[in-house]
Amino acid sequence: MIYTVTFNPSLDYIVEVDDFKLGMTNRTSYEHMLPGGKGINVSIVLNNLGIESTALGFMAGFTGDRICSMLDGYGINTDFIKVDKGFSRINMKIKNIDGTEINGMGPDISGENLDTLLENIDGLKQGDVLVLAGSIPSCISDDIYRRIMARLKGREVRTVVDATSGLLINVLEYHPFLIKPNHHELGEIFGVKLETKEDVIPYAIKMKEQGAVNVLVSMGGRGAVLVDEQGKVYEADAPEGNLKNSVGAGDSMVAGFMAGYMQTKDYADAFRMGLAAGSASAFSENLATKAEIDEVLKRVVIKCIN
Repeated sequence: MIYTVTFNPSLDYIVEVDDFKLGMTNRTSYEHMLPGGKGINVSIVLNNLGIESTALGFMAGFTGDRICSMLDGYGINTDFIKVDKGFSRINMKIKNIDGTEINGMGPDISGENLDTLLENIDGLKQGDVLVLAGSIPSCISDDIYRRIMARLKGREVRTVVDATSGLLINVLEYHPFLIKPNHHELGEIFGVKLETKEDVIPYAIKMKEQGAVNVLVSMGGRGAVLVDEQGKVYEADAPEGNLKNSVGAGDSMVAGFMAGYMQTKDYADAFRMGLAAGSASAFSENLATKAEIDEVLKRVVIKCIN
């Protein structure tokens, strides 16, 4: 079973506002509501690809109830912990104003709530996969990913970490099966600017040398790079398509990679599926369907360079 963890899920309210004016009443010309959060996005795309997962994390208030009911409607397993104080975030995304977003705070997660999540994670078995994705709310210590990985040490549970800077660096000693920084995040870790795949490769190799089993680096419209468990380096250009929505593309890449790997146990196939899923979501108004991913997959060409 694949388990995804989203510490701070959201109800994403996506709108367009024509001729927006500050200090005035503005009305939407388009609106859409979706459950949000990186781990949740991974579960949704896995579900679209026919792979079962269980979404873990915290929910609170009427927004938490709505997120759960929407995921239930998608047919996704959930095992969220109910938090008493506050309510799950509402994030407003204004599509046509330079990607402007207003993100909520989220609920106050207690130590008891966190202990319950850790006890649930302790129940994972050999062969399970745990996806840790996204930022950590301010009420939780920023070493939480490391603490979770330490608890799983020696348990033969594959872990996937999609996080930034310290959250990512702190888990490398526990050899995560997959990490997926984007090229900006990878550059920030090493204090350099990475613009091309040739720039990215040596730093992806360094992340593997520091402990990651597989390093997948997303580069948006510039493609992606994979350094796999055996040290093979793959690169690929992004397939052509009309960019509609970059939100969730990286999460879709994680879901596609794991789906491809679980089907064939081949890293080249996993890389190809990951790039297809990430690109398909970028070309869609919502997270990509299986049909959309399969169509993009036909246009994905990867190259092993060593």
